[in-house]
Amino acid sequence: MEPINVFKALSNETRLNILKWLKEPEKHFPKQGAHLPKGVSVKGGVCVGDIQEKAQASQSTVSQYLNMMQNAGLLESVRYGQWTYYRRNEETFSWLAEYFKTEI
Repeated sequence: MEPINVFKALSNETRLNILKWLKEPEKHFPKQGAHLPKGVSVKGGVCVGDIQEKAQASQSTVSQYLNMMQNAGLLESVRYGQWTYYRRNEETFSWLAEYFKTEI
């Protein structure tokens, strides 16, 4: 994981908002799970379409943002059928907090 890639991913207000929303998905995406097969849990994952709707941005922009954050290690994704669900990678946030304490 390269710190510069994490900082680049964090340098946009919409991307920061997405990370904040995914911290508490039940609060920010209350109707989540409508597209999932019965018995499947995404453990806090949110469908791209729901993120796009809340961000009020185009599908291509949101996909680009999510891809950038995933490549930086901030997000994890899982695919069910045609739906992709994203959630925060909490290990990266723990690493980032430690990085600030020890390196900066």
